[in-house]
Amino acid sequence: MVFLYTLPLLRAAVPGWFPPIMGVVLAAGLCAPHLACRSRPLVGFGAVVGAFGIQLVLGVGFLPADVMLCLALYRVAVRRSRQISVAAAAVVALSAVLATVRWDDPDFGTPELGSTLVLVVSVWIWGSMIGVRRAYVAALEDRAAQLERDQENRNRIVVATERARIAREMHDVVSHSLSVVVVMAEGAAVSVRSDPDRAEQAMRTVENTGRTALLEMRRMLGVLRDGGPGSEAPQPGLGQLGALVDDARASGAPVELTTHGTSRALPAGVDLAVFRIVQEALTNARKHAGPNLTRIDVHVQVDDAAVEVRVGDDGRGPSTGGRAGELSGGHGLVGMRERIAAYGGQLRVGARSGGGFEVSASVPLGRTA
Repeated sequence: MVFLYTLPLLRAAVPGWFPPIMGVVLAAGLCAPHLACRSRPLVGFGAVVGAFGIQLVLGVGFLPADVMLCLALYRVAVRRSRQISVAAAAVVALSAVLATVRWDDPDFGTPELGSTLVLVVSVWIWGSMIGVRRAYVAALEDRAAQLERDQENRNRIVVATERARIAREMHDVVSHSLSVVVVMAEGAAVSVRSDPDRAEQAMRTVENTGRTALLEMRRMLGVLRDGGPGSEAPQPGLGQLGALVDDARASGAPVELTTHGTSRALPAGVDLAVFRIVQEALTNARKHAGPNLTRIDVHVQVDDAAVEVRVGDDGRGPSTGGRAGELSGGHGLVGMRERIAAYGGQLRVGARSGGGFEVSASVPLGRTA
């Protein structure tokens, strides 16, 4: 558009000896570099300044296409650094001064030069403001992308943590249930001929224990399926301790349960942690207490301050066999400690006063309310 507007005014601006075609080329040299200013502002700016310099050398007067100097300066101010854009503005201002001296036109004197310099400064300020705004928007977009990447990383960590939790849950379920199944199967095999009714009762217990184990495993694996069946199923807690003890008794373990204040509603995580601790402690007692085991005491007390859990037996203690090593290095104790530590509690395992072994845990409720 500027190029077409300039063409009719070439005859008045160029000297008489100047070929008309050269005026058209000069106007094109001022306007065409604008096409390169979008992608390469410095290259376009240099081409426009070079064309304007040729215009001054040849003695060509003011052309409407000379406004392309300001437009090229705007592109540089938007796309390049402050130092480069200031230098470009200085070049345009110097070009305006040289044009005033070279043209010696009464219609283009000091007032016009001052207006031109004000225009140059205004174009530079406007371009710089646009450049700062674009840089700010680009920084916000980068920040948003970084936050999205961080969120994805956190999501992956959460998934990995959840999978580890499920693995511990599956260990607890499988270990407890299989120990019951093995004990009951052994008892059924011994009494199948001498006492068929007792053998049948033992196999019924095996069946019920297996069903319960499958149900819990399906519930836990449902967590791995987004919105899959069972992912919202409730986890066991203090309300299921009675059934847990009954299963242990059915397998031949002499378990006595004592509870105080267990009717109080607990946070879901604490409720599940207490259940799993009792479950794991009963499993270890059946596995490692030895043949002289005559009693397993389970005591659970809930008050306003904490939940106290003690599971003790009168079997062999930690110093008379592999039991201590099993507890210290196996997954059972690791799982219990992680559960208790997650709620700021304490776990103690070791010899029981008067003989035997005891698992004792305390979970403060103030930190989990």
